[in-house]
Parts: sequence; C-alpha cells; structure tokens
Amino acid sequence: MDPLNTPVRLRGHATWLLGQASTQGHRLIGERMHAAGVTSRSYYSLLVALAESGPTSQADLGRRIGLDRSDVTAVVTDLEERGYLERTPDPADRRRNLVNLTDSGAKFLGELDKEVVAAQATLLEPLSPEERDVLLGMLGRIVEHHTGLRVSGTEER
Repeated sequence: MDPLNTPVRLRGHATWLLGQASTQGHRLIGERMHAAGVTSRSYYSLLVALAESGPTSQADLGRRIGLDRSDVTAVVTDLEERGYLERTPDPADRRRNLVNLTDSGAKFLGELDKEVVAAQATLLEPLSPEERDVLLGMLGRIVEHHTGLRVSGTEER
C-alpha cells in the first residue's frame, strides 16, 4: 500500500496511523542496525534480554523476545563468533548451555543502544519533548490495557 494514495477514510483510523508509524520506526531501526553491521533487529532484542537477565538458556531467550528456536540458535551462533556472547554449560543441567554477554558484547550493545536512541529521535522529530512524553504515556497505557504489561516510563500521567 502506498501511503500517499491511501483512502482518506483510512487515514483517520488510529490503527492505520499506528501501523504507519510502526512501519517508519522499523525502517529507521533497520537502517541503523544495518549500518552497525547487524542484519536483524533480533540481534538487538537478544542482547538487551541477556543484559537484563544475565546468563540464560537459548530456549528462555527465544520465549522472552518471541523468536523461534532455530532463529535464536542462528543469532547466538553469529554473535558468539563475533565474540559478543559465550555459551557455557548450565551447572544445574549439563545437557544445556547458558548464553552470556561478554564484555565486548556489552560494549557492542552500548553502541546499538545509541543507534536505537537516534532512530527514536528521528521518528519523533516532528514532536516537541512534551508531546513525545504524552505520546509515549498514551501508547504505554494502550499496551498495558490490552496486555497487562507495565511499560517503562509510563507511570501515572
């Protein structure tokens, strides 16, 4: 669908507007990730999840970020080859490995964080800082209402 030729009636629907904003956000993140040498947003999600949780099994990582087991294996293998992750035997169950972020992986995640922040700033560029806060608060309330997930930064507004 060409957004410029979208029927006027659709342009007024919140779902259409949110979809278009999401498409642009994903495009901007994708461009930044590609420039940083990352082929998928899943790399960033996986690194963030590991930084937050500490050593974790691949299966748990996949469940946490909504990524299929085979895709988790491919991402973990690539990041391990780059020296950003390491797999070690789980002391509680030697049949499985735990994935852990290395120091260079934490540094790389910091670089990716900067790219994500820059993409967010570009996406929200037309809005004032106050409008950005209001938008994030409203989106957070919508997500919480429909999923029960409390979104960071959306405390009572």
